[in-house]
Amino acid sequence: MSESEQTTAPAQTENRKPKRRRRKPRRRQSNWDLRQFQVPAVAGKWRFHDFDLPLPLMRAIHAQGFEYCTPIQAEALTHTLLGGDAVGKAQTGTGKTAAFLISMLAYFLEEETPDGQKPGAPRALIVAPTRELALQIEKDARALARFTKLNVASVVGGMDYQQQLEGLGETLDILVATPGRLLDFHQKRDVDLSQVEVLVLDEADRMLSMGFIPDVKRIIAHTPKPEERQTFLFSATFTEDILKLASQWTRSPAHVEIEVTVDNAANIDQHVYLVGDEDKARLLVKLLQQDGFERVMVFCNRRDLVRKLEGLLKDAGINAAMISGDVPQNQRIGTLESFREGEIQVLVATDVAGRGIHIEDVSHVINYTLPEDPEDYVHRIGRTGRAGAKGVSISFVGEEDAFSLPEIERFINDKLPCEHPPEGLL
Repeated sequence: MSESEQTTAPAQTENRKPKRRRRKPRRRQSNWDLRQFQVPAVAGKWRFHDFDLPLPLMRAIHAQGFEYCTPIQAEALTHTLLGGDAVGKAQTGTGKTAAFLISMLAYFLEEETPDGQKPGAPRALIVAPTRELALQIEKDARALARFTKLNVASVVGGMDYQQQLEGLGETLDILVATPGRLLDFHQKRDVDLSQVEVLVLDEADRMLSMGFIPDVKRIIAHTPKPEERQTFLFSATFTEDILKLASQWTRSPAHVEIEVTVDNAANIDQHVYLVGDEDKARLLVKLLQQDGFERVMVFCNRRDLVRKLEGLLKDAGINAAMISGDVPQNQRIGTLESFREGEIQVLVATDVAGRGIHIEDVSHVINYTLPEDPEDYVHRIGRTGRAGAKGVSISFVGEEDAFSLPEIERFINDKLPCEHPPEGLL
């Protein structure tokens, strides 16, 4: 982003959607100040300091270890902090979640809570296609709101309704939800969407492919009109259908595009091993028995293969677990937390874990089978090499995968280095 873009974009946005004006921030008293968060200015990079964010939010950003904005954060915040809508094209791992959370938290810290806010009536609503993604967003929101009095809750399918109801509280600032469960709560009048000031639709392309758009349309119909709320829509792809929906749900949005390519994953060392289909299992076991494979995600296309590999790895003495669409939700959450805490070395998964799950320090991603959708290759390998850390991706390519490789290379506009596995692994 050029210096001229940085200085002109906010002014254009402010004129476009003037329903919100920045007021003097309400600061909570604390012993922490910005002198404890020193980040030097670097040419071509935005710092969070450059946005004059409320002190409690800056303290949380510091606690999270963030220093410089990612490209989508820098581009989005110049518009959204002034109240403008945004339509963003970005893959997972680009920092888009923090982009919209920081914007809405800054707004809530700078504005008084509206009079007459009803119980179960969120000021911000974030809709996500899967339980895992919604719970991850909730976790990120709590982390960024940790030094504030703002309340965060979630309502997602597959979990106890009454327990989620109790979490809504008298005053609710941010609600993260999956479409079906949110409609359940709304129909029972346990959630009121009439006071939503900020609406976020995350992974809109996935909601479209999963058939959730009719539910999302019903949800949006119960929120204020586009001109009376701020709306963010994020998608990994901009198809004609997505752009049409964006035009219906937003008002004069800024379009922020971060291309879906592995160029955004410069910290990932990518390998493609040419291997016979019958040798994949043996290669996987020997790889995982090497030093350095500390926290590994193994991706497969089929649920039955995931379960088979979990058993194979456990029989070989490897600490492994699995998640897929047929694993009960509570079990999936427990497994992800154990993997996140380092209690599990290897997580075998279908693409249910390919998007939206943020787990620090994944050392390796192994594609046991190449994905059928080339875009999923980018989402899979994006589980490693995050937050400036180095990562490694290894893809096994056998006869069944040979047809997928050229499509992936066309999609990422790059040639993947094909090689035979290192000597001694087969």
